[in-house]
Amino acid sequence: MSPYSTWPEERLTTLQIMMDAVSAVIMRPGTDRFARRLESLTHNSADYVPDGESRLKLRHLNNDRTAFDDVMDAEPPVDYTAVSDPESQIVRAHRYFTTEVSQWLGEPDTADFSDRSEALATVLQTHLQLVTIELSAAENSQEIFETLNARRTPLTAADLVRNFVFQRIEAEGGDTKRTYDEVWPFETKFWAKEVSVGRYFVSRSSLFLNQWLAAQVSEEVSPQSTFTRFKAFVEHDSSMRVVDLLPVIKAQADLYEAWTVKAARTEGSLDRTSMAVYRMSANVSEILKPVLLWLHDPTHPLPAEVVDGVIDAFESWVQRRQLLRLPSSDLGRVVADVIRLHRTAPAEELVQRVTSHLARLKVTSTYWPGDDEIRSALSTELAYRRFSRARLRAMLEAIENEYRSETKQPQIERSGLPIEHILPQKWRDAWPVSDDDEAARQDRVHRLGNLTLLTTSLNSKVSNGAWSAKRDDLLKHNTVKLTGRLLELTQEADWNETLIDQRTGEMTSAILRVWPVPDGHTGQVADPQAKAQDWIQIKHLVEAGFLTDGDTLHATHREHVGATATVTRNGIEVAGRVYTSPSGASRHFRNNATNGWYFWALSDGRRLADVRAEFLESKTTTRCSRHEYLDQSPRGT
Repeated sequence: MSPYSTWPEERLTTLQIMMDAVSAVIMRPGTDRFARRLESLTHNSADYVPDGESRLKLRHLNNDRTAFDDVMDAEPPVDYTAVSDPESQIVRAHRYFTTEVSQWLGEPDTADFSDRSEALATVLQTHLQLVTIELSAAENSQEIFETLNARRTPLTAADLVRNFVFQRIEAEGGDTKRTYDEVWPFETKFWAKEVSVGRYFVSRSSLFLNQWLAAQVSEEVSPQSTFTRFKAFVEHDSSMRVVDLLPVIKAQADLYEAWTVKAARTEGSLDRTSMAVYRMSANVSEILKPVLLWLHDPTHPLPAEVVDGVIDAFESWVQRRQLLRLPSSDLGRVVADVIRLHRTAPAEELVQRVTSHLARLKVTSTYWPGDDEIRSALSTELAYRRFSRARLRAMLEAIENEYRSETKQPQIERSGLPIEHILPQKWRDAWPVSDDDEAARQDRVHRLGNLTLLTTSLNSKVSNGAWSAKRDDLLKHNTVKLTGRLLELTQEADWNETLIDQRTGEMTSAILRVWPVPDGHTGQVADPQAKAQDWIQIKHLVEAGFLTDGDTLHATHREHVGATATVTRNGIEVAGRVYTSPSGASRHFRNNATNGWYFWALSDGRRLADVRAEFLESKTTTRCSRHEYLDQSPRGT
């Protein structure tokens, strides 16, 4: 069986399994002649097969070969526990057909069973029709394959890529069998596993190819477009033959698998990349996977400290936004922009360039929040209620590891340690306060400063009991610095609201150290009301010095890569014509409605929307400064 053609070989495999399962079920006295008819469709006569060779008419070349051979050659009735891999998809399919056919045939050794066996065997042998398509040498089998696929249940992106890749390798004169056996990496359970992406599940192989492609073409690629964009990349964008490109893909796929496996382990300290993968998993986010693949491109190796520095910047940007529960829908565009603009940057400049790019973002959908905003939000945030358990635990682990780094201790284990409320959720019985103070106490139950990690869960009686007894039990968990530092705070007083606030501030400071921003970065965004008050045009940005007459603008849309325009005092010039609005200039290329503020970018990567946000911010600052001056003026002046 071809390792790279997915259709119709997968259908032939299904038919062979079904026929063999039916044959095995009816291989009994009285109906065995019907079973032998079907066996002739799946097995060659022993008279025509050399000694020691398989009698199977259809053979596999991929990882399912052993399971397929085992179940197809098994003596009826088939013992599925005796095959080499009982959980193989091949074996499970055979078992499924056996179950369904047995139920339909009814009780053996009855007239109904015999009649139905004959009818089923006859249908499969004489009434099942297959369609073959014969192509001339000038016809493209891949295009026909894609057309057929589009009109039935779609294959995964990885299935389509596999078929296309090996068709190309065959056309290039490459050794498809050797390449499949030694280079194609996606035929294992790891890659077949379905993973969640938003509301959908996709195979891990398809997700990897999407993220690898996004890193290669510096674009957001929707999961539905993975195959078509991969095909376009191979045919138009890449200078490499597929037979040479595939080892590059395999090298990064192997790294990707290693990161994922390592991040899933509960013990042992993680390197910077694997820790980023672990935190993405906890946050149910894949946004930075293209960044990791870009930084670990084997054709452009980077020093470890550069890789770590870029990950630090990106992770801080994403994590801070997640702490504030800001939208993430526009972050993929920023990731693509950074890769596109800084792909060829000198290694010694890359961290600074990426950091500066992220720090320049000024719009709500993409900005990098500053320390003050994070501190203000977490001071009253009901962290236990607002964040998923996995995300909250990863946050507490990050704080713990920050504390441990001070004494160079290993990272805390990632085994789903229980999260404990110090002031219990059910506090009224053992921690009573006056009616006037109840609201203040309840407000602090779920705050960050009232939470810690434990190595084992506390007995519920102790957990909800008085502080004196609970403190003694917490002493057993002093291997966790989060808990140890908490106990240090209570040497002079019982656990109370003041200490919860104090500890919330200390833990927030640790978070700000784990995910820092550049010195002086405040994370300001433009006043949304300012945009409504003023109709901003390019000439306003030039007059204010945010753009310069003669600046070159670059199109960011993938269909118009390379297209440029020039800033003038009156607007944007394209092909000798001046447009007063960015959208008008973008319409020159796209011929439909386009938001030009996002279509055009400066050479440093800032889109016009970012420049406009900086301009609006400056106006807001000026307006506020003027109001402060008036407020300080003597009355009546």
